[in-house]
Amino acid sequence: MAEQPNFEGFVCPLPLRDYPQIVLGHGSGGRLSSELIQHLFVPLFDNPALASLNDQAVLDINGTRLAFTTDSFVVQPLFFPGGNIGSLAVHGTINDLAMSGAQPLFISAGYILEEGLLMDDLGNIATAMANACRDSGVLLVTGDTKVVDKGKGDGVFINTAGIGIVPDGVNIAANNAQPGDVIIVSGTIGDHGMAIMSVREGLTFETELVSDSAALHTLVAAMLDVTNDLHCLRDATRGGVAAVLNELAASSQVGFVLDETALPVRPAVQAACEMLGMDPLYVANEGKLVAVVPVARADAVLAAMRKHPLGRDATIIGQAVNEHAGMVIAQTAIGGRRVVDMPLGEILPRIC
Repeated sequence: MAEQPNFEGFVCPLPLRDYPQIVLGHGSGGRLSSELIQHLFVPLFDNPALASLNDQAVLDINGTRLAFTTDSFVVQPLFFPGGNIGSLAVHGTINDLAMSGAQPLFISAGYILEEGLLMDDLGNIATAMANACRDSGVLLVTGDTKVVDKGKGDGVFINTAGIGIVPDGVNIAANNAQPGDVIIVSGTIGDHGMAIMSVREGLTFETELVSDSAALHTLVAAMLDVTNDLHCLRDATRGGVAAVLNELAASSQVGFVLDETALPVRPAVQAACEMLGMDPLYVANEGKLVAVVPVARADAVLAAMRKHPLGRDATIIGQAVNEHAGMVIAQTAIGGRRVVDMPLGEILPRIC
């Protein structure tokens, strides 16, 4: 008989008791992921850097602030319109660093390879990764390779770590949002998730759905050239814009109100979401960020974003309010309001 899990040392163990085994939703970036982190990992590894629960840890090393992050990539399929797991791994790692305002410098890569993986596929993935590093100005400086038995690895998994330097005067964190702040999204949402779904499910549309996978550090640098006063930044990956805003609202204890008619969504993505019964707010992105900025700086930041190739479709989509702290509310096209809740699990697992 299998040994039962011991929850006695965990904080608020009830959510974990409901799931005695790991399910795909625990890797979703939604509520199940949050419960796993909050009630298991954070109490066990308790320290101030981890407790901030940003996309990276910002560490003061003899007066230099280093941003340090780690990420793992298990996307299926390995190749998709607009990229592959190799380029995605570089972009995702850089973006986690960039959301602190850091200039990314170095990354590592650990490859978990499945026996039987085609050497050509590995070569294409590694080449894409090298090109993404070169284009982004970061160096891959260390790595590791392991091989698992056929049938136990799904081709290749990639784990990364990244290091960057945070400029003086920059203090971007999940708990910095204030009532009156403006919410800006850097471009059209849902592109990556729908591109993955179209390949995974063999769906075809009049317009090809292409992932938005991109490194966002130069866009963030352009925003910081306007002002250091950026309260929150998050790249809207697993769980989409909805998950990001719920996380920021909870951390900052503010409410967010969205204008649903202002959300930038490509027609093909909107059509795909409607056909599949999905909400673009919950669909993953890999080259879009959400910024929460003071209202006095919003127009200048938005203008700077729109001058950058990765921010040309940047749009103000809402604001922070005193009411309903920790909640996200959307004003609909017909004048109603709806709660934009944290997703329980990922509607599209294995998205990054």
